[in-house]
Amino acid sequence: MRWALVKVCLAVTTMVVVAFAVPLGLVIKEMARDRAFSNAERQAAAVAPALSITTDRDQLERVVASAGSDSGMAVHIPASAGQRGVDIGRRRAAADDIATVRRLGRASTSEVPGGSTLLQPVALSSGEIAVVEVYVPESEVSNGVATAWAVLAGVGIALVVGSVAVADRLGVRMVQPAQKLVEGAHELGEGKLGARVPEEGPTELRLAAVAFNSMADQVVQLLANERELAADLSHRLRTPLTVLRLNAASLGDGPAAEQTRAAVAQLEREVDTIIRTAREAKPQTAAAGPGAGCDAAEVVRERMGFWSALAEDEGRKWRVAGTERPVRIPVARADLVAALDALLGNVFRHTPEGTAFAVDVHNGEDAVIMLVSDAGPGIRDPEAAMARGRGSGSTGSTGLGLDIVRRLAEATGGDVRIGSSVLGGTEVRIWIQLNEREPVRRGHRVRRRRAGRLVSTFNRPRSHP
Repeated sequence: MRWALVKVCLAVTTMVVVAFAVPLGLVIKEMARDRAFSNAERQAAAVAPALSITTDRDQLERVVASAGSDSGMAVHIPASAGQRGVDIGRRRAAADDIATVRRLGRASTSEVPGGSTLLQPVALSSGEIAVVEVYVPESEVSNGVATAWAVLAGVGIALVVGSVAVADRLGVRMVQPAQKLVEGAHELGEGKLGARVPEEGPTELRLAAVAFNSMADQVVQLLANERELAADLSHRLRTPLTVLRLNAASLGDGPAAEQTRAAVAQLEREVDTIIRTAREAKPQTAAAGPGAGCDAAEVVRERMGFWSALAEDEGRKWRVAGTERPVRIPVARADLVAALDALLGNVFRHTPEGTAFAVDVHNGEDAVIMLVSDAGPGIRDPEAAMARGRGSGSTGSTGLGLDIVRRLAEATGGDVRIGSSVLGGTEVRIWIQLNEREPVRRGHRVRRRRAGRLVSTFNRPRSHP
């Protein structure tokens, strides 16, 4: 905007200067010419009274000398009865031009080498027409023109430079508030909720800054309300969790009782995490720093050990592959546990009893792919299933499970895809990027380079009836 304003002002000022300076320069040149020929006419008029009285050569030479223009003035007297023609001074004009002036009886000018001549007719007492020739050199015609043009050029340049400077200052006054508004929008988009914009500049930009600051305040207030609501709702779960914990303690010993107590304890920890995260205004899923993360293979083995008991009760066959070796990923353990539980919980919740499922882990050079597949009826609309809060439309589906998985993957620069599995049902593919990369914003497709060599770490799938 700044340079555009400067260019427009430069073009307009240049056109105005040219429109006024060029005609004014031509007028000055014409005025200098008129001044030079007016001086020549006055010199010719000084000789005319003497010509009307006498045609004596000696007397006319003295008159021309007294006029101070003997080197540039000539007098041409035609021959008359009994007298020869008289030419005083140096003749520069052509004989035909002199004859034409004598015949027409009016003054005229003609071009000669080095300048011009003024030919002025004068009537003699004898009735003949004498011609006074006054030489006007080119230097006298253009005297002062170059200086005047230089002054005009200097004034024009000064006007252009001044207008550019003024336009630049105005541009800065307009651009700086706009730049601050852009910077504030970027900071707010990056999560810096304290970003505000100075309310300065032109009226339109001031109004935009006021609207932006008001919007930022509303965003902060809405987020605060959301955090408080999440904390309050999570806190309400403590009472039923306490009841469950007491009931679980009375179950006695045995694998089922231990698993129930472990599930209740984990649920209590998750609720505490939700409350603490909401109060501290920190995201639940964030990119792990250097050295952080977890072993995906260990987490998968642990969670499959937890869900295996329920799978055996419902007669489901299950398989785990790719967990024989450690697989480090830049994801917090609690986040990966929540994502796996969400996917496996969907399998148990939305497929009939006896439906087989599998979890595969593929370790690549720059990415880790986790596949959770089942042999169920599949998902008719994967895009709708990925939309936060919509769910599948069935009872008990909130649509938040897949959103948890999506946010976990996108926090590393990866993504989540839903497709058809080799088992005949649904396959959820989680792409976890290992290299540092900017997290993907929601609604934007992930652009990434496929792993140059994807290594499958499972040899013999471990399946259970």
